[in-house]
Amino acid sequence: MGLIKDRHGTYYARRKVPKGLEEPVARVLANGKRRQSWLKRSLGTKSLHESNIRAKPVLMEFDGILERARALLKERPTRTTLTRVEIARMAEYHYATVLANDAAARRHARRIMEEFQDEPAPTNTPRYGLTEDEFERIGRAHKEELKAAQAALARGNIAFVEGEVEELLNDVFHVRVDRASASYRTLGMAVLAEQVKAMQALQRRHAGEPIETPPQPEPDSTVAEPTGNTLRAAFEGWKRERRPAPRTLMEYGRAIALFTELHGDMPVIAIKKSHARHYREALQQIPRHRTGKLLKAPLQELVEWAKEHPAASRLSAATVNKLIGGVQATLIWAHDKGGFIPDDVAWADPFARMRLEEDEPERDPFEIAELQILFSSPVFSNKERPKAGRGEAAYWLPLLALFAGGRRGELAPLRVADVQRDSTNGAVMLTITEDREAGKSLKTRNSQRAVPVHPQLRRLGFLDYVEKVRREHGEKVWLFPLVAPDQAGGAAAWTKWFGRYIRSLGIKDPAKVFHSLRHNFIDALRAGGVDEEMREALVGHGWWRTSTNRGYGARDMVHRFTAKRLVAAVGRVAYPRLDLSHLPPRKRSARKVPKRI
Repeated sequence: MGLIKDRHGTYYARRKVPKGLEEPVARVLANGKRRQSWLKRSLGTKSLHESNIRAKPVLMEFDGILERARALLKERPTRTTLTRVEIARMAEYHYATVLANDAAARRHARRIMEEFQDEPAPTNTPRYGLTEDEFERIGRAHKEELKAAQAALARGNIAFVEGEVEELLNDVFHVRVDRASASYRTLGMAVLAEQVKAMQALQRRHAGEPIETPPQPEPDSTVAEPTGNTLRAAFEGWKRERRPAPRTLMEYGRAIALFTELHGDMPVIAIKKSHARHYREALQQIPRHRTGKLLKAPLQELVEWAKEHPAASRLSAATVNKLIGGVQATLIWAHDKGGFIPDDVAWADPFARMRLEEDEPERDPFEIAELQILFSSPVFSNKERPKAGRGEAAYWLPLLALFAGGRRGELAPLRVADVQRDSTNGAVMLTITEDREAGKSLKTRNSQRAVPVHPQLRRLGFLDYVEKVRREHGEKVWLFPLVAPDQAGGAAAWTKWFGRYIRSLGIKDPAKVFHSLRHNFIDALRAGGVDEEMREALVGHGWWRTSTNRGYGARDMVHRFTAKRLVAAVGRVAYPRLDLSHLPPRKRSARKVPKRI
């Protein structure tokens, strides 16, 4: 029954703690020990009969302790690895704690001395600050501690901070790590190094330097042991199902890699709003131009470099949003289709409303004379197709921007299926939609829209070009394959070519770029008397979507405004004195655009 006698004949109840439960039992008992091998309690009697009676509730209590310990063990499986970020965060926490304790000791020196030294404070204690004796005692303690910590660091003796390491793991960050693992030693060395740095900082503080106490990192930022339901596993599942274009795969892979560098390969279910916020803040610190060691530096090192170089330019809001979007899309897939989160667990997208506002750069519309120069150039008048102009994209993208108002990022990834005929009145629409898995991203969700094909585009044979591509390759192909999302850098390189091309034509104003054509379209809508709400809808500015009209797709827009009104509005887009009569119309096709909307 687990009864023993001591040397005085008093009976004790005792139970051996099963192997593997020693540390959890010590935590349950909160007795200051790291391991508890036996549970033992005096029964206060030398009578065997009485001890058998008294032992029953004690042994039942032991059973309860063991069950609580098993629950702790189940919650916190023993880990053999820690991420670099976790180790750094724990070490930073220790450094901040040492400085915080010193600050508290200086504030409350009189009370501490009375409580822990069992002696009253001197009657001549100053109203503020330390007495001379206290000041000298603290100085000596710092000097001795620093000397001992430096000696331990030089020898790699992590036993010097073993208690601090165990407290960080068990009581602060709630992580259970195998003491024989390499990660445990790495953590010990990191904490030991921070101990030396902290004592050096305290010596400077003691010498009168204003050494601030840093904030302690959030303990809940550390993550659990990776399982099959981690972010990387979700990304692998997303890749298998979506089969993304190479460019999209590269961008999403980069986003996942940066997130795991910061937080580790977290279980999807454990990723919270705070992790998303920290990720966004770290991305905002990444330098835009990276050379040398920065090219392959992990995210945390880039953030530290940014702190030392505050004047360096950072990633644009658009790039940060793309990286956020990569992790967000993976998490949504993991929840909706991957089965990574149980149905009975409430889940909310941690990246919802995390994206940054993107400011469009100031661009000026082209003057009519400049448009005339552009559309009289060899690409348009002589059918020249420079290699850098990427085939038919050189011809059609500028015309689409001028007569449909699309951004480059909306026009380059158009598919054949994005040119649709409205079922109500037969109007042909250019539908601008988002498909992040395929690499089609929009500036905002509100940018999804339907824009009727302008009569001038019809005259020039745009619909015939679409039909030709459809007939040869099908509905799902890219209209301009050489600048499509699966061509890494294709659209960006095309934009640079367009800039060089117009400069070669004598259009030197740096405010005149491809995006300027979109401003020409907006100005033409305004000049044609199109009301503001309709203008905003046609160019993808979303404020017109009121609380009573929450739809975002092309179909919703057509339902709101009607195809007839949209066609009439685009028909008012005109550019007086711009002569395009020299551009020959393409041969018309006998086949019609299928009805879609």
